[in-house]
Amino acid sequence: MCSEHVIEVNNIQKAFATKKVVLSVSLAVSKGEIFALLGPNVAGKTTLLKMMTTLLRPDSGTITLNGFDTISARENLRLFGRLNGLSAKASRTRANELLTDFDLNQSADQTLATFSGGMRRRLDLAVSLVGKPRILFLDEPTTGLDPRTRTQMWHAIQKLVADGSTVFLTTQYLEEVDQYADQIALIDHGQLIASGTPSELKAQVGGQQLQLTIANQQQVTQAQTICETVLQQPVRVTDQTIIGPLVHDDMADITAILNQCQLAGITISDLQLTAPSLDDVFLKMTVGKN
Repeated sequence: MCSEHVIEVNNIQKAFATKKVVLSVSLAVSKGEIFALLGPNVAGKTTLLKMMTTLLRPDSGTITLNGFDTISARENLRLFGRLNGLSAKASRTRANELLTDFDLNQSADQTLATFSGGMRRRLDLAVSLVGKPRILFLDEPTTGLDPRTRTQMWHAIQKLVADGSTVFLTTQYLEEVDQYADQIALIDHGQLIASGTPSELKAQVGGQQLQLTIANQQQVTQAQTICETVLQQPVRVTDQTIIGPLVHDDMADITAILNQCQLAGITISDLQLTAPSLDDVFLKMTVGKN
């Protein structure tokens, strides 16, 4: 690399499916200059920039930044630390903290090109936490992650909140919301339907839930029909467990279901009464109104 060049791009190529977006681009940027990349829409500017900043992997060619042909997780975090106004020492300390929080120590000095999808997601969140933001917006941060990685992410988020930050997030994992959220707002068709703590929203649904596990998979559908007939409303089925709401915690409905299942020769392996879940809140307040 030329000592005067802080960026060198050599024969970079990138295609998406059969569409070639960047074709053998080479360029060099000298230290201390303003370098502008111009071109019409869909010319490949954004794709090239993403490859230069390690957000996309080139199909071929090389890119060097300050003499490094790729950036490691540790360097990435230090860089964003400096961009957030941290000193060199503070950015190193913060990078080490986040690498530990997100279980990336073993891969800290590997190139980002070697990272799996889950590792990249962890690093993305770590980058957003470098400056310990007072407000952090997260759009489905744990989608597609394995349970262990999801737990690590939530521990890091809780640590940030304990230090005084506020987190606003969207997610499809209602069990996470139930466990970690202080307040919830539920919207449907662009309108706010309900808001409150997880407990307050569950209380709005009311009543206990009947969970009936059927021993024989082939009898689940028949048992579901019996439950819906007695309860006079739809029930949910998860594997071999039927879940339905009890009106006013009516034990008469339970007795009727058990009697009809016995007459039909349906074997029940487990019966439980539980409080409503956020799944029940979501289904009753959204799906039930469509």
